[in-house]
Amino acid sequence: MMSKDKFIKLTSTVVPIQIENIDTDQIIPARFLKATTRDGFGDNLFRDWRFDSNGEPIKDFVLNTSVYAGKILVAAKNFGCGSSREHAAWAIHDFGFRVVVSSFFADIFKNNALNNGLLPVTVSESFLKKLFLVIEKNPKTEVVVDLENQSIAFNSEQESFEINAYKKTCLMNGYDDIDFLLSIKDDIRIFDRLQTAASQL
Repeated sequence: MMSKDKFIKLTSTVVPIQIENIDTDQIIPARFLKATTRDGFGDNLFRDWRFDSNGEPIKDFVLNTSVYAGKILVAAKNFGCGSSREHAAWAIHDFGFRVVVSSFFADIFKNNALNNGLLPVTVSESFLKKLFLVIEKNPKTEVVVDLENQSIAFNSEQESFEINAYKKTCLMNGYDDIDFLLSIKDDIRIFDRLQTAASQL
């Protein structure tokens, strides 16, 4: 893992993919998993939806149009199901997204995302439906994701979301697991000294 940019609050237009059960093989096909570094996976994000068999862009796919853009990907429920490949989170992050919004995430994908600087925001079905409708009417609609206060909002709509407290700390500080341990090294040393002293009594 690598440390990422700090994530506190993001205001952005969004890219909607209103498809349920998007699995990790659709996010990044297995044939593109041979690379030994994380760089470049974004080039093949949704590869088989973005390009035809001749490698030409499919014009009406949302990532190939100029209508939608932004750092927030909005998907229908059960996003990231299928295999446990971490490359799916790498590809989404490498493409430029910092948040994925859905009404349900596969657990392994959710953890992989959080470990790689990508924030999965779980919202209610009703909130998601309203968001899709608003985006369709106005692609320039901005969504505000406030990690510190654990809220997501657009227009007059707002909803809270849950996140593991440890992962929240890491995202807000740009930490990976090693960075976090280094940030509390003084506390660890104090605890170790107290434990050693107690064992000698």
